[in-house]
Amino acid sequence: MPLIQAIPYNPLVDGRQSERAMKVRRGVQRLLAEMGAHVIPELSLASGRRADLVALTRQGDIWIVEIKSSIEDFRVDRKWPDYRLHSDRFFFASHADVPTEIFPAECGFILSDGYGAEILRDAPEHRLPPATRKAVMLRFARAGAARLLAAELAGLAIPVRDGESD
Repeated sequence: MPLIQAIPYNPLVDGRQSERAMKVRRGVQRLLAEMGAHVIPELSLASGRRADLVALTRQGDIWIVEIKSSIEDFRVDRKWPDYRLHSDRFFFASHADVPTEIFPAECGFILSDGYGAEILRDAPEHRLPPATRKAVMLRFARAGAARLLAAELAGLAIPVRDGESD
């Protein structure tokens, strides 16, 4: 990365997501934060897949949220069953223009409007094996630390909360 840039670099946006998907993501992230979870967007998994959102709950559970911005987006994506192998709970998230009935009943569902979100269907729990949990936690921690450093080096304001209670 050059030392001087004409366009500010934001390590949290890679440009592959549509505006509508980013709006859904923003609402889901706000919901998860209100629930006390910490979220990493676009986290690469050991399988080579990249999860839209990975959340670490207060209880230490790992949730993956796959964002679908349209019916076609859901229909062409067949990689989502792999995400269940890397999470304790798996959710789809979308917006009001996508019919909820297209999403599998065995997955959770979150409806987002960009300003917030609501869990309309809870995801069934399928506990991760200890070795997989450790691997996902390490990826989560390393990605979070790397992104924090990248944001700091890019001159982005980073809120710091000392004494955070969990």
